[in-house]
Amino acid sequence: MGRERELSRLRTLLRSSRLLTLTGPGGVGKTRLALELAGRMRGGRTGRAQWVALDSLQDGDLLPQTLAAALGVRERGGRAGVEALVHALGTRTMLIVLDNCEHLAEACARLAATLLARCPRLRLLATSREPLRVPGEVVFRVGELSLSPAGEDHDTAALLRSEAVRLFLARARTSDAAFELGSGEARTVAEICRRLDGLPLAIELAAGRVGSLSLPGILHGLDDQLSLLTDGSRTGPGRHRELAAAIDWSHRLLDPLERVVFRRLSVLGGGFDAKGAAAVCANGGGSEGRDRDGEAARAVGGEIRGEGVAHGGGTGRGDGVHRGEDVGPQGPHSFVRPEQVLRVVCALEAKSLIVRVRGDEPQGTARFRQLSAIRAYGMDRLAEAGELPDTWNRALDWLAGKAAGAVTPGVFLDTVEGPLAREQENLAAAVAHSAARSDHRHVPLAVALARLQYQQEQLTAARALLSGVLERVQGPEDRGAALALAARSACLQDDHAAALAFAQEAVAAGRTGRHPGRLANALDALAAARLCRGEFSEAVAVFAECLDVVRTLGCPLDLALCRHHLAWALLQAGRTAEAEQLMQECLPVLETSAPPGQLTAALHTAGAIRLALGDVDAAERRFAEVLLKTPPGESLHGLYPLEGLAIVAAERGDLQRSLRLYAAAAAMRRRIDTEPEAHWWGQVEAVVARVRERVHPSGVSAAMAAGRRLRGARLLAYALRGTQVRPVGQESVQAADPGQVDAVGQPPLTGRESAVAELVAEGMTNQQIASHLGLAKSTVAGHLDRVRDKLGVRSRTQIAVRVAGRIADPEPGL
Repeated sequence: MGRERELSRLRTLLRSSRLLTLTGPGGVGKTRLALELAGRMRGGRTGRAQWVALDSLQDGDLLPQTLAAALGVRERGGRAGVEALVHALGTRTMLIVLDNCEHLAEACARLAATLLARCPRLRLLATSREPLRVPGEVVFRVGELSLSPAGEDHDTAALLRSEAVRLFLARARTSDAAFELGSGEARTVAEICRRLDGLPLAIELAAGRVGSLSLPGILHGLDDQLSLLTDGSRTGPGRHRELAAAIDWSHRLLDPLERVVFRRLSVLGGGFDAKGAAAVCANGGGSEGRDRDGEAARAVGGEIRGEGVAHGGGTGRGDGVHRGEDVGPQGPHSFVRPEQVLRVVCALEAKSLIVRVRGDEPQGTARFRQLSAIRAYGMDRLAEAGELPDTWNRALDWLAGKAAGAVTPGVFLDTVEGPLAREQENLAAAVAHSAARSDHRHVPLAVALARLQYQQEQLTAARALLSGVLERVQGPEDRGAALALAARSACLQDDHAAALAFAQEAVAAGRTGRHPGRLANALDALAAARLCRGEFSEAVAVFAECLDVVRTLGCPLDLALCRHHLAWALLQAGRTAEAEQLMQECLPVLETSAPPGQLTAALHTAGAIRLALGDVDAAERRFAEVLLKTPPGESLHGLYPLEGLAIVAAERGDLQRSLRLYAAAAAMRRRIDTEPEAHWWGQVEAVVARVRERVHPSGVSAAMAAGRRLRGARLLAYALRGTQVRPVGQESVQAADPGQVDAVGQPPLTGRESAVAELVAEGMTNQQIASHLGLAKSTVAGHLDRVRDKLGVRSRTQIAVRVAGRIADPEPGL
C-alpha cells in the first residue's frame, strides 16, 4: 500500500544497476517491497526472478549451498559450491532476491561480488538492515509510510490520505469485517500510526487488535507499552524500540494459552503446518489440561475493552500483566493439548503474529511461519519462561519420528523423497542443535538431512554432514546407512575410489547387523559404485546378491526396484535377454506403485532394452511414455527418452529428426548441467556419429541449430509427433501432427487460458504461473479448471500433451 513513488524509482535503479540493496529497520517493509518490485520486473533485462529467504540460515559458510538449493542448481561434473552456481548461472538473464542478509552480511557480500563478476547477465536485489558494501552496490533506504500532519486542525479527508492510516484501516477491516471508522476516530488512528512511526509491521500488529479493543484502547495500551520500554535504555534506534514495543504490546494482549503456543512456535524457523505445530507446542492433556484451558478462557473473557489492558484486570499505566507472569515452567498455563493448537494458530494469524506461507502446498494443508523479528522475540520469551529445552526436545522428537517413519517402509530410500522434504530448514536447525549437545537423535536427523541434500545434488554439504556422522556413530545399522549414502554421493561427484571404499565398508557393516534391509541398501550402493567404474560384471553379481536379500523381505515394490536395477546392469553387461525378462516381471508393479522418478527410469530402461533387441517400435512407445509422465520443462527425466527417440529416428532413417532431437537433448543437458551415464552416452554418440557421416555438413549444422531452439511444449510436440503411446490415466493419447488436435469440436481457449496452459506445458507450478503472469494463485487455479473442462482432460501432463499438439513447428520442414 503506497510505495508507488518508491517502486518507480526502484525500477529505474534496478534496470541500471546489478546490485540493489534495500536497507532499513526491521518491520519497515523491505521484504514486501522487494516482492512487489521483483514481481513487476520479471522479463526483459532482469529475466525470471528467484526468491531466496535467508532469515533461518545461521552459518554463512552454507550460503552457496542454500542459494544453489533455492535455484535448483545441482553439484555435477566435479563442481561444488560457488563454482556450481557460476557454471549454472553462466550468461543466463536472471534476478535473484536475497532476503534478510543482515546477519550474514559478510558472506552475502563475498558471494554477491563473485557472482556479479563472473555472471555478466545476473542482477541481485538484497534486503538488509545494513548495506553489503560491495563495489557497484546501489543502496536504497526504505522509509516509513507517510504520516498525517500532527495537530487538531486537519479534516478527516486529509488524515485518510496518509499511507500509514490507509494501511491501518485496510488491515483492521481484514481483522474485523464489521469494522467501521466512527466519527472523530480518524485522528485516533492517525495518532496510533504516529506513535508507531509509520512502521508497516507495527501498524499491522496494532490493527489486528480492532476485533477485541476499541481504537482509544489500542492507543492507550500502545502508549503505555512505549513508555514502559523507553523508561529503560534510550540509546537504541528509535524505530527499533517502537517495533519491539509493538511486538511486546501485541504479546501482552494475547491470552495465556496463545502466549504459550506463540513462544513455542519460535523454534520452527522453517515454518510449520498444524501437525508440526501441535507436535512441538502440545505437552499436556487430561483434566489438568482442560482446567488450564478453562482458566485461559476466563482470562480472555476478562479483557476490558477500551482500557488497553488485555488481561489481569489492570487499567492504569504499567499495572497490566508483565511478560512471563503466566508462563513459567510450572505456571498455570504451560500445558497445551494437541487439539487446542490449531485454534490458537488461526488466532495468531489473525493478529499478524504469524503469516501464511503461500505456495503449492498439498491439498488441505496450510503452512505458516513467524517473521524473523517476531520469531526472535518469541525465542526470548521461550528462554525467559524456562521452556526452551523442553520445546526443543519435542521438536527433535517430532522430526526424529518423521525421519524414522521414512526409514521403515522401504529399502531404497536415498532416491525417494520422504516426509521431511518440507521440513528441511527445521531439520537443519535440529541437526545443529542436537550436534552441539551430543544428543542421541543427532545421527538419524543428520542422515535424514544428508539424504535430502543428496536428492537435491548438494553433494559437498551431504558428504560433510556424513563425515561428522561417521565420526560419531558406531552401531552397524546407522553406520551402514550413512556409508551407503556417502557412497552414492561420491559416485555423483565422480569420486569413484571413495565411492567404492564407502560402499564396501557399508556392506561389511550390513553383514554384521540384524536388519537385512540395511544390507540390501548397502549392496545396492556397492553395485552402483561398480557401475560408475564400468565394472559391469561385478555390478551384476552384487545386484544379484541384493535381489536374493530383498526377496526375503516381502516387499513387492522393493523387489521390483531391485529387479530394475539388476536389469540395467545386465543390459550394460550385454545380457539383454535376461534384462528383458526381469523388466517384464517388475514393470507392472512399478507402473502402479513406484515414485515418479523411479518409474520414468524403469520405462527408459525398458525402451533401451527393446532398442538392443531391435524392436524399434516398442522402444519408441516406451520413450514416449516417459515424456508423457514427465513435465516437459528442464527435467533430468526428459533427457534419456529424447536421446532414445534420436536413436529410434536414426534406425528408421529419419536422419534430420535424429540430429534435431540429439541437439535439443544436448542443449538441455548443458542448461541443467548434467552428464549421462557413460555406457548410454557412448551408445548415443556412436549413433549420431553414423548419422553425421550420412548427412552433408551444411545439413548437419542446420538440423543441430534447429534442434537447439526446440524447448518446452514445442520440443514435446516435435518429440511425440506421430508416436503411439499407451493410456495416460484413463484416457488413450495419440500424439498427432500439429493442427489436427483442434479439429475435435472443443470450445476454444481464451488468450489467458492459452497462456496458462502453455506455462503448464513448460513445467511451471501454479505459484510460478501466478508470478509470471501477475495473477493470484487462485485465479490461475480457476483458469486451469476451465482449461481441463474445455480440453476434456484431468492431469497437468494431459494439458501439456494437448498444448504440444496445438503448437506449430518453430522451423519449416521440422
